[in-house]
Amino acid sequence: MKKIGCKLIHLLLLFLALNLSLAGLTRRAKASDDVFYNMKARAAYAIDAQTGQVLYQKNANKTYPIASLTKILTLAVIEQDIKDHKLSWDQKIKITPAVAKVANDWHFSNVQLNAGEQYSVRQLVESMMLVSADGSTEALALADAGSTVAFNRKMQAVARKAGVTDAKIYNMIGLPNSSLGKHRLKNVDKDAENEMSAKDLALVSRYVINKYPETLKITKKKFANFDVTAGQQYQMVNINALLPQNGYAPKDWEIDGLKTGNTDAAGKCIVTTGTYAGRRVILVALHTSGDWNNQSKIQKEFYEALAANYQPVELKKITDLPKGVQQARVVHAKKQRHVRLQLAEPQWIWLRKGENWSAAKPKFIPANNRQSVTGRLEAPLKKGQKVGQIELQIQGMPAMKVPVTSSQKVAVRSFWSR
Repeated sequence: MKKIGCKLIHLLLLFLALNLSLAGLTRRAKASDDVFYNMKARAAYAIDAQTGQVLYQKNANKTYPIASLTKILTLAVIEQDIKDHKLSWDQKIKITPAVAKVANDWHFSNVQLNAGEQYSVRQLVESMMLVSADGSTEALALADAGSTVAFNRKMQAVARKAGVTDAKIYNMIGLPNSSLGKHRLKNVDKDAENEMSAKDLALVSRYVINKYPETLKITKKKFANFDVTAGQQYQMVNINALLPQNGYAPKDWEIDGLKTGNTDAAGKCIVTTGTYAGRRVILVALHTSGDWNNQSKIQKEFYEALAANYQPVELKKITDLPKGVQQARVVHAKKQRHVRLQLAEPQWIWLRKGENWSAAKPKFIPANNRQSVTGRLEAPLKKGQKVGQIELQIQGMPAMKVPVTSSQKVAVRSFWSR
C-alpha cells in the first residue's frame, strides 16, 4: 500500500509540474502575441527620436559587438570638431602608407585611397557613411586626433554626452583590434571589438541627428562621386536598401539614414531612421538573422507594422485622460486630500489605432522624492513642481511615462512642518 501511495503522489507531482510548465508556455506565448512585431535579431530597440518613447525592445540593454555602426559615433566626433573649427569640410587629408594599406585591402569595405594623395574631409565622410569605407574612417580619425588611443577618448566623451557610460571602444572603425595593423591598440586582445547595447546605439544616433542635422543630408544620398585621383572617379552607391525608391523602402515612410555593419562576431547590424506622419523613428537591430536582403526586409516589415497598428496622437492636456488620473491623493496636507495634476508639457505618443487613452490604463506614479513612507504623494507641494509621472500601458509596446506637475500649491499640516 505504501508503494502504491508513493506512486500516486509521484504521478500527481508530475501532473502538476506539467500543468505549470504548459501554463508558463501559454503566458510566454501570450506575451509574444502582444508584441506588434517580433524582430529576428539578437537585440533590437526602436524609439521616437523627438520624445524618446520606446516603441520596441529586445535584449536592448545587453552589450554586443557593433561592427561599423561604430562609424555613427566616429561621425559625431568629426562633426563636433568641424563645429568647433578644429576641422573643416574642405580640409585636405594626406593618406599615409599605413592607411592606404587598410583602404586597399579587399577584406574590408572601402573606396580606393592612394598613399600620398589628398582627399577632403567631406569626401572621406561621404565614403564612410555611404559605403562604410574603413580606410576613409581611419584617415579621418588619425587626422583629427593623431592616434587610435586619442580618438577613442574623443569617442568615449561624445558617447557620454549622448547618455552612454559603458561603451567598449577599441577603434574608430568597428573592426577587430588586429585589423588596424600599425594603428591597433597595444596590450589589447587582437580579437577585441567595440561593444554597445542596442539602446546605447539609439541614444548615440538620436544625439547625432538632433545635434548635427547635416548628418541626414549625407546619409540620405543614394549616390555620390569619389575622386580617387584627378583622372579617376568612382561612383558610390549607398548600401542602405530602405532609402526611397529602393527595393526595401517601407510604404508611407521616408527613410534617410543611417548605417549598416558586419563582422564575424557582430553579425549583420543596422541602424535606420525615417519619418512617418511628422514623427522620426530610430530603429536598431544587432546580429539580424539571414542575409543582407533579409536584414533590410525585417526593418521594412517593422516600419510598416508600426504604421499599420499605431499612430502618433498628441496628448495636449491632463483632461484628455480619464478623471481618475487628473488628480492625485496627497497625504500630510493642511486642508486638502487631493491635488490637481497637469502635464509638464504636451506630448506626442504612439497609440494603438482604434483605441483611446483609457485603453492605455493610465496610472499616476509619485516621484521618489515626493513619496511618503506609504508610497503616497506627500505635502508640501509647489505650484508647477514635478510630482511624478502618468504611466501608460500601450498594448504591444513598453510602458510609456509622461511627466506631470502640481497645478496648485499644497501646504503641509503644521505638525509635519520641516
